[in-house]
Amino acid sequence: MQVNPDFGIELAAPPRDLAAAVQSLPTRCSAISPSLLVAPLAHPRFRRDHKRTRDEPMTRSDRVLGSMHWGKHVVGKLSPWLQLDSPHEAIRRRSEEAFKSEIAWAAHLGLQAVLLPPPPPSNSNYARLLQWACLSTQHMRFFVRVPIASARETDDGEGGGSENSAADPWRCWDELRTLCEQHSSLAVALELGLELPDTKAELDRWCGEPIGMLLLPASSFVSNKKGYPTLSRRHQATFAQLMRLRPKIVVSGREDGKRRERADGSAMSDAPSAEAAREGLGAHLQYLAFLLSRTPALSEQARMETPYYDYLQAPLQPLADDLESSTYETFEQDPVKYKQYQEAVRQALVDRHPDEGPTPVVMVLGAGRGPLVDASLNAAAEAGRTIRVFALDKNANAVVTLRNRRLNEPEWTAHVTVVTSDMRAWKAPELADIIVSELLGSWGDNELSPECLDGAVRYLKPTGISIPSSYVSTVAPLSSSKLWNEVRGLRELKHFETPYVVKVHNAYQMAPSQKVFYFEHPTAEQLETPPAEPDNNRALTLSFEVPTGGRLHGFVGYFHCTLYKDVAISTDPATESIGMFSWFPLYMPLRQPVHVPDGATVSAQFWRHVSPQKVWYEWALLQPEASPIHNPSGRSYHIGLL
Repeated sequence: MQVNPDFGIELAAPPRDLAAAVQSLPTRCSAISPSLLVAPLAHPRFRRDHKRTRDEPMTRSDRVLGSMHWGKHVVGKLSPWLQLDSPHEAIRRRSEEAFKSEIAWAAHLGLQAVLLPPPPPSNSNYARLLQWACLSTQHMRFFVRVPIASARETDDGEGGGSENSAADPWRCWDELRTLCEQHSSLAVALELGLELPDTKAELDRWCGEPIGMLLLPASSFVSNKKGYPTLSRRHQATFAQLMRLRPKIVVSGREDGKRRERADGSAMSDAPSAEAAREGLGAHLQYLAFLLSRTPALSEQARMETPYYDYLQAPLQPLADDLESSTYETFEQDPVKYKQYQEAVRQALVDRHPDEGPTPVVMVLGAGRGPLVDASLNAAAEAGRTIRVFALDKNANAVVTLRNRRLNEPEWTAHVTVVTSDMRAWKAPELADIIVSELLGSWGDNELSPECLDGAVRYLKPTGISIPSSYVSTVAPLSSSKLWNEVRGLRELKHFETPYVVKVHNAYQMAPSQKVFYFEHPTAEQLETPPAEPDNNRALTLSFEVPTGGRLHGFVGYFHCTLYKDVAISTDPATESIGMFSWFPLYMPLRQPVHVPDGATVSAQFWRHVSPQKVWYEWALLQPEASPIHNPSGRSYHIGLL
């Protein structure tokens, strides 16, 4: 099984014996071991008793379970009768008092989470109390029950045939978390009911939200020919997509119908027993476990990437900093990148260098531990050509490896010369037919490939070429509560003005990416005599049409790089090199999230600035509302040129 989530059960009524219900969790079905029980925090009678002086407690004692079981196996459920935004003051105040009492009890028990009822269309007081709960209890999470789509009603002769005007669940959730300042303790308990979103984009939008729990009511299942519960194909696909976010899975509802009878034959209606629940909801859990068991096993690439999902990393600066051996080793395992470089060099040799001509000179600039040298030598062998290679790197530690390889590997000994130097300052003993480099960053140019190759173009013969020949950065608007809260957790403005390398996972890309900064090597100006110094400053305004809106948390950046002719590498979803993991996307946060309505336009300005000492980016949102310019003058983040 690819995903191993926490499973749980939410019963329609509180179990008579909570300790027995918790102890029976591991035996509810044979395929999995459920670990969670969603149980009411207060007895249902508390609704009528909480303002009256009685000897009876509002709920069961904390001594029915040990603290470990409370914290590990129980999620508290708030009373469903609360009306925190009622227009009637007496009802509202009574609800507020009960809310605070139940949250305090959950904190006393040390519960991991509390399940809250769906927010009403007008939820300002609900939000006020929820924010109080978030600020008062640091260790608990709050799962807000939200249906994945609005319930619809068809015409019964009175409604005119139109759908009802129920509030959109996502907008109710978005308003609630905005009023609560996007608090990181808030998460969605997404209820996968009978109704599903109309469009793929509406479902994708939920993938940008912090989904902590996936609720599947028993009523959402259908019975197969043998009477066992199953999900429709569309529900199965939705379930599979949401399980990528690894929420807790909770099945809710009544048992499958083993009713006990009185002596006169009439059905008894008291709370379900743990045994009945095991026979009923256990079948639903067993089916969900079967669905997960059919999930394809993770690929080697996915296993490597999973620990980096939504993990913020500062971009590498190989020009300013020497990379470590482990970093080189990780990149060398990429199964795609070096094959593409090898194919590009092979085609260039075949196209431009007849086998009877002079021996081509290939300069590998930024050789690291030598994978591009290997790719070039392999390409020459495939093309039936002999080449001479200069392997240059400024990292003295990497050069130790390069020299050892030249000493010990016959192909290197015969064809490779190792050089220690900054490519911008090196005095080459001869000119090159091909220069090869991999100075690209997550945004294509953020490891200063333009500036480095501008300094190295003088090594090229008039007929020489660069591999890569060009690259373009691309960008798209991104909704990701997870990433934004990760940045906010760093607690300083500079982090909202820093682009981060991240394997984006819990996110919703709101529109297709668009091109931003383009570079080619060598440029037309550099082919002139004497070569001119290109201007690598860039500025561009982009507008994105967003059919299905959301909460905009920033922008995601990719690149597309042409190595030679039609040989390319790309991280952009439209042209992605499947299987390549050397580069994760770039996340550029906004200081404040912005609501984007359906059908709205997102406009933003992006700048790339160059000074003698550094390179930096600036960005600003223009529509649907203006943001401050992020990172002015490179005050929070820059890439060093010295």
